[in-house]
Amino acid sequence: MAMLEVKDLSVYYGVIQALKGISFEVNEGDVIALIGANGAGKSTTILMMLGLTDPTSGTVHVCGTNSTTYPVEVRKKVGYLPEDVGFYDDMTGPENLLYTARLNNIPEQEARQHAAQLLERVGLGREIDKKTGKYSRGMRQRLGLADVLIKNPEVIILDEPTSGIDPAGVQEFISLIRQLRDERGLTVLFSSHHLDQVQQICDRVGLFSQGRLLADLSLNDLQQEEHGLEYIYNQYFGG
Repeated sequence: MAMLEVKDLSVYYGVIQALKGISFEVNEGDVIALIGANGAGKSTTILMMLGLTDPTSGTVHVCGTNSTTYPVEVRKKVGYLPEDVGFYDDMTGPENLLYTARLNNIPEQEARQHAAQLLERVGLGREIDKKTGKYSRGMRQRLGLADVLIKNPEVIILDEPTSGIDPAGVQEFISLIRQLRDERGLTVLFSSHHLDQVQQICDRVGLFSQGRLLADLSLNDLQQEEHGLEYIYNQYFGG
């Protein structure tokens, strides 16, 4: 079943064409990475999926729902972690999660239990009394992941989620995503420009450049070939 379906997606901002006929699908339980330089079109594609920006032409369906026609319904099904996640810094991690739960009409008792479980799962169980304004960058992203999961989404979208995290924190975050994918059968779209991270977590990779999807590659297929992802990437982008 296609959880994400993008067909002939094009977007103009004035005379500038930001996306040029993008098409791909993500099936249930798959993890796909969108990789490319800043400005390649990855984040613009994600905004279309969330129904936050309308395409000039083409369609995006999330869990079978058109994101342009029914953006509110789509956002109920999607957990979205942006590059810079925002919290109320004078509130604790649990308080921030409960706030998100209330916005999504999750019953209080259920939300409290779920929030406690998620904080433990993302490694923040000992930080429940700390204000989020005192969190490190890595801690904020892990809390962001818990915030994404508390609404029980069918799909999670992570847009450059490891930006600004130290190397040890990056490995912890990647490992956590991989474990959660295996435990929950999550469908994940992971935007990044780090090949090493992508290869640790994803089943497929979409190579973006200047608003185009240049290639949609299976990492499993690449492992069977003489040349791997880095070689293919360098062939497209010149090193």
